[in-house]
Amino acid sequence: MSDSKSNNEFQTFIEQENQKAAIQAAISKLTETCWDKCIGKPGSKLDRAESECIANCAERFLDSSSFIMQRLMKKQ
Repeated sequence: MSDSKSNNEFQTFIEQENQKAAIQAAISKLTETCWDKCIGKPGSKLDRAESECIANCAERFLDSSSFIMQRLMKKQ
C-alpha cells in the first residue's frame, strides 16, 4: 500500500471519528438542556407534561441546530 493511500485512509478515518464525536457532543448537549428544562423532580417515570416538554425541547434544539448549520454552509 502506498504512503499516499495510507494517508488518505487515515484522514478519512479521522474525519469520521470527528463527525462521531460531534454527534455525541450534540446528543449530550440536547439531553442536558432538555433534562434541565423539563424535569423538575426525577421519578420512576416521566409524566405527560415532562414527556411533551422533552419532545418539544428536542425538536426545537434539532431545528435550531439544523438552521445554524444551513446558515454556516451558505457562508462558505
